[in-house]
Amino acid sequence: MSSVTDPATKKTPGSAATPPFPVLTTLILVTGIALAAFGWYAFSHWIRGSDDVTWYPPEQECNLHQEGCTATLGDRGNVALKVDTEGRIEALEPLPLEVAVQGINARSATVDFVGRDMDMGLNRFSLEADGPNRFSGLGQLGVCTQDVMPWRARIILETPSGRIGSWFDFDVARS
Repeated sequence: MSSVTDPATKKTPGSAATPPFPVLTTLILVTGIALAAFGWYAFSHWIRGSDDVTWYPPEQECNLHQEGCTATLGDRGNVALKVDTEGRIEALEPLPLEVAVQGINARSATVDFVGRDMDMGLNRFSLEADGPNRFSGLGQLGVCTQDVMPWRARIILETPSGRIGSWFDFDVARS
């Protein structure tokens, strides 16, 4: 007895059809994921909006784990940041932040935590005014898979003459 073959599929009736590997669908999916990742990267850098900030590098090293840090903002004045923790700064813990400004009329203050060697997303915290040129609020660091994560705390001040800022580097050990 001979079997009947379907000329369109070249298969005998009752045999299981194996669908071809969806190459086009896979390529579309991979391209979509790559475009989404690129879009998020571009969006996160755009939303940080630090292109219009005049940056003043810190003149000396300090340890935010133990004390507040101060930076001179050219001939305009200075800014101090204090992270009020008992002990070391830890990831995922609420961080009481205090910014004090001298010699500058600051309308607002923002602290932006940036991974120094890894994009950690947007970690920007607007602080509330506590008085003339004093700001405070809560911040938080994201968790990282590295044993020691190098962070940069960027202070951005909104002034009548534009945005100015400085930064302080510190490391957080994974607990």
